[in-house]
Amino acid sequence: METQTKTLSVRLRDKHVLLLRQLAFEVNQVWNAANAESAAFSRIPIPGVGWIHGETSAFALQKSLQGMRTERAPHLHSHTYQEVIAEHGKKRRQFKTDKLRWRCSGGSKRLLGWIPFKVGSAVWKNGQVRYNGQFFKVWDSYGLSQYPFRSGCFSEDTQGRWYFNVAVSVPIQHSGATAAVGIDLGLKDYATCSDGVKLEASQIYRNAEERLAKAQRAGNTKQVRTIHAKIKNRRKDVIHKFTTLIARSHGLIVVGDVSSSKLAKTRMAKSVLDAGWFMLKTQLKDNAIGQSVVFAEVVCSCCGSLPDSRPKRLSGLRHWVCSDCGATHDRDINAAQNILNVGLGWALVHKPSDNG
Repeated sequence: METQTKTLSVRLRDKHVLLLRQLAFEVNQVWNAANAESAAFSRIPIPGVGWIHGETSAFALQKSLQGMRTERAPHLHSHTYQEVIAEHGKKRRQFKTDKLRWRCSGGSKRLLGWIPFKVGSAVWKNGQVRYNGQFFKVWDSYGLSQYPFRSGCFSEDTQGRWYFNVAVSVPIQHSGATAAVGIDLGLKDYATCSDGVKLEASQIYRNAEERLAKAQRAGNTKQVRTIHAKIKNRRKDVIHKFTTLIARSHGLIVVGDVSSSKLAKTRMAKSVLDAGWFMLKTQLKDNAIGQSVVFAEVVCSCCGSLPDSRPKRLSGLRHWVCSDCGATHDRDINAAQNILNVGLGWALVHKPSDNG
């Protein structure tokens, strides 16, 4: 049976907050100790030669910080201790530096709580999550008892709520659909499919902008966080419903390659970020994998006929009549159909051979 790895996230009961904050504080202590140790060994003095660059491995850090763990992180699971140092090493290699940002546990620079764990550290027992000898109650919306847990973490959101996030293997459900669809991303409609289906612009952030501004001017940080959380959850819900519908009813999904990070640097920044294109493409890809659907992201090209009546770049014209054939076009649907045509060509080139 084909499977895919998914990360399930469930909220923990609020009665565990104090314990989780204590564990998160100890995680920060381990991280900061590893940071200081790696920075100290980054430049090693050699008499008569000068300084040489020294590389500290995660294994060496674990050994050198073993005594520190007993004194400053006595409640941490050994797997969490190892995972924090391993993650610190990954970030150092990623950013090519010997010293990363300190993890502050208080004050204005306080970071959200994070407690990672390895495979086997957390298990489901007696209807609860058992980790490091402690039982944690959760709002189980997935039926966690049916999944063997892999690695994961406990994490805190901006409102002080904690979540249990764990990677699990789930079977891939074949949708059986064969239709192909091209999707054009935009701002008037966030997504337009080649078959005419549209994800209309809900402007979730724009609608909450006035309330958010009042809370910010009043200095009500709690209300600001609540409004931001509602915006995020509403956007995620709208996009999830749309992407699930598309993945279940198509066998090939082709999306235009639009860079939201580049457009976010223009005067359209608020509208672009409110559209959530990155989240939409990510959820489309994940849902496509879960339904055994082919997903492709392509650069759109124009159709073969380029009549003078077509909308020009940055034109406000939404509908037009082709001067060559007389057909009436919706600009976004036409763009989605062009994207689909490019995607069909891509699918032919990347079609798996019959020999496997």
